[in-house]
Amino acid sequence: MEVVAFDTDHGELCQVNAVTAAMAAAGEVPPAARARPVGGDATAMPFGDGSFDRVIAAEVLEHIPFDRRALAEIARVLRPGGLLAVTVPAWLPERICWRLSDDYHNTPGGHVRIYTRSELEAKLRAAGFDVGGHHHAHGLHSPYWWLKCAVGVHRDGHPLARAWSGTS
Repeated sequence: MEVVAFDTDHGELCQVNAVTAAMAAAGEVPPAARARPVGGDATAMPFGDGSFDRVIAAEVLEHIPFDRRALAEIARVLRPGGLLAVTVPAWLPERICWRLSDDYHNTPGGHVRIYTRSELEAKLRAAGFDVGGHHHAHGLHSPYWWLKCAVGVHRDGHPLARAWSGTS
């Protein structure tokens, strides 16, 4: 089994090998499995057609200005009959962040859109995917982001942000 971690953020990709090694040391990785970090743009992936049996786009699409192009690329690299799992932030917590802070969504790499379920499902169908079930879970990190938006997204040293993260 091969897992490919794909991201535009080199810093995030640098952590892949360390996390994989820690999981292997804990016995959480099958012996023949391996993970490989690959950098690139989700709208022009460096993989051949039908390269993957499964694709997980977890908290990704809300960051991509051309999300329809990214979904077309996912459809291209996913083998016919393959499985796609997508997660995006819940609508209400995102709306609160956007109301509290312009920096939250205007910072490069930040969230460029808020999806409703119907919008996301329509875009998935337009890209050729069959939409199966859905699930909604509470994000326990939402209050942290509301706090960050209220005091300043980039102000990690603010006393309230430090108190929340336990670094005071």
